[in-house]
Amino acid sequence: MGGNERAALPGASAMRPYTSVFVTRLTERNRLPLDYSVASLRLVDLVVDGLRRDQPRRDQVDGILLGLGAYTGEVIVRRAGGVWVDFDAGQRELFRQTVGVRMPDGRVWNPLGKVVNRFESGPEESVQRLYLLLHGRAAQRNTVCG
Repeated sequence: MGGNERAALPGASAMRPYTSVFVTRLTERNRLPLDYSVASLRLVDLVVDGLRRDQPRRDQVDGILLGLGAYTGEVIVRRAGGVWVDFDAGQRELFRQTVGVRMPDGRVWNPLGKVVNRFESGPEESVQRLYLLLHGRAAQRNTVCG
C-alpha cells in the first residue's frame, strides 16, 4: 500500500471492506495484532511514530496513513456505535478528507485526519486518546469534532 492510494480511498459505504483488505495485508507482513479492539489503537499510534522516525515525505507513506486512519475509524464504528459517512463539501474542506465517522449523538469525527496529524505533529495527536474522548461525553451542539 503505497503513497498513490489516496486517490483510491473509497466512499463511506466501502470503508469496511477497504479496511479489511488493508488490515489483512499489513498483518500478514508484520504480524501486528490489529484486532479492532480499543487497545489496538495504541499500536496505531506506535506504528505512526515508527514511520515518523525515518522522516519520509508524507506522500511516501500516505497509503499506510490512510489505511491506519480507516482502521481507527472502523474501531470507532465497531466499538462506539459510529457509522461511516461521506463528508459534505464543507466538511471535506475543513477535514481535508472525504469520509469520516458520525456518532449516534450526531458528532462527526475525522479518524483519517487524526492519523495524518499524528504523523505530522507527533505524540500530542493520539488516535487512542481520540477514542477515549468519544465515551462519557454529553451530547454537544457542536457536531464537528476531531
